Amino acid sequence: MLKLILSTGNIVSGGPSIVRKPGAYRSNFELTNSLRSNFLAAQAESNDESRDSASTSVEGSQQGRTTPPANGRATATATATATTAAIAKTSSSTTTTTTTATTTPSVSPTRAGNGHANGGADHKKRRRRQPPLAAWTYREGSVLYVPRIDWPLNAGADVETRSSSSGSSSSGGLQEEETQYDITVKLFFLPQASVADRAQYAEEALALVFRELGVDRIDLLVLSFPGMSFEGDCEWEADKINALQGNDDEEVATWAATAETFAKQGRVRRLGVAEFGSEKLARFLDRVAVPPAVDQINVRNCCNVPPPLVALAKDKGIELLVHTDCTDILPPGTLRELLGPGPRGAGVLADGNSSKRPVGAKDGNNGTGMHEVGNTSRGSPSTTESTDAAPPDALSGDITPQWVIKYTAVVRNRGVIENMGYFAGAGLQTSANGVVPV
Repeated sequence: MLKLILSTGNIVSGGPSIVRKPGAYRSNFELTNSLRSNFLAAQAESNDESRDSASTSVEGSQQGRTTPPANGRATATATATATTAAIAKTSSSTTTTTTTATTTPSVSPTRAGNGHANGGADHKKRRRRQPPLAAWTYREGSVLYVPRIDWPLNAGADVETRSSSSGSSSSGGLQEEETQYDITVKLFFLPQASVADRAQYAEEALALVFRELGVDRIDLLVLSFPGMSFEGDCEWEADKINALQGNDDEEVATWAATAETFAKQGRVRRLGVAEFGSEKLARFLDRVAVPPAVDQINVRNCCNVPPPLVALAKDKGIELLVHTDCTDILPPGTLRELLGPGPRGAGVLADGNSSKRPVGAKDGNNGTGMHEVGNTSRGSPSTTESTDAAPPDALSGDITPQWVIKYTAVVRNRGVIENMGYFAGAGLQTSANGVVPV
C-alpha cells in the first residue's frame, strides 16, 4: 500500500493573523480549499519551471543554425528533452510559498489554466494541462508527499535536494523560539480507517507537525473520534444523544496508545478530547490513567453547553472550549475529487470516480451547505462534471482517508496566529492488476 501525505502549508497569508473567535465557517471547507490551493500553486510553479527550462534549451539549440528545422521537429525534440530534464530535477532556485488566508480560502481556476470558454450552445471546456506527478510531488519509499515539501533546515532537511526544489510547498517553521508559542494540535481519526492502526497514524501525524514547525513538543493535543457530535433540539437532548455515540472501548484503547504515551514521553504538555458530553466524559474519566485537561465541543446545532457537562468539567478541573470543526473532516468522495483527474482535481489519481458523478452527489458536507463532490460552477448547464486528462504517471487504486491533523501556533505575548495548517494521511491500495509506479 502506498501512503499519501497531503499538506496545505501555512495557510496564514500576509503575515500573522489576529486570533478569531469561532465563526460560521467549518474546517472541512477550509481544509479542502487550502489543499486544492496548495496543489494548484505547486503545479503552476512546476509548469513555469518546465517552460522556462524548455525555452532556454530551445534558444541555445538554435544558435549557429543556418537552416531552420523542418516542420519544427528539431524544436519539438529539444523542448521535450528540456521538459523531461526539468521534471527529473529535484533541486532548483528557492521557491516562495503561496499561502491561503485562515478565513474561507478561495481558489481561482484560471491560476492553473483550468478555464472555461463560453461558446453559446457549443459550450466548450478547456482541458487543463496537468503536470506529471514527478514534477511537483516527492516519493520516499512507500510514502508520496503531495505536494513536495521544503522542510525547514533545522528539522533535518537535505539542503541540496529539498530546501530549494521547484513545484513544492515551502515550510518555514516558526520565526521565534519555541517557548514563545502556544501550539495546539488536533488529530482527527476518520471513520473509514483501521482502528488498530490509530497509534501508527498518531505517530506519523505528530512527527509531521514537529518537522513542519521545527519543534519537539506541543502544548495541547486534542483527539477527535469518529461518530461524535452535539446535535439536538436543545442542549439537554444533545447531551443525551451524545452519550450513545462512538465506541467507549476503542476510544479508551486509542487514548492509552497515543495521547497518554505522548504525554509520558514529554512530547505533549496537555491532552484533550472533542465532542464528549457529560455521560460520555464521565465514563471516559473512570477508565483512563491520564485524564483530559480540555474538552472541545461544537454547539452549532444546539443552544448552549449542556449544564451537566458544565458541572462535571468544573468538578474535574476540565477546560471547556467551543470549536467549529466537523468530525468527518475528509470524506472519501471529497478526497477522490481533490486527487482525481476532473476539473477540480490534482490529477494524482487516474481513476477519480467522483469526477464523473452526478451533480449534487452526497458524500460529505463542506460546512457551507455545498457538497464538495459533484459541485460544478453556478449557471453551468451540465449535469455531470467533465474530466481533465490525468498525467501519464497518475496512480490507480482504491484510496482511503485515514487521518487529518490540524496545527496552530499562536504567539503568546501578541495573541496572533503565525502558523496554521493541515496534514492528511491516506492509503492507496492498488487493484488486482493495478501497479503503483515507482
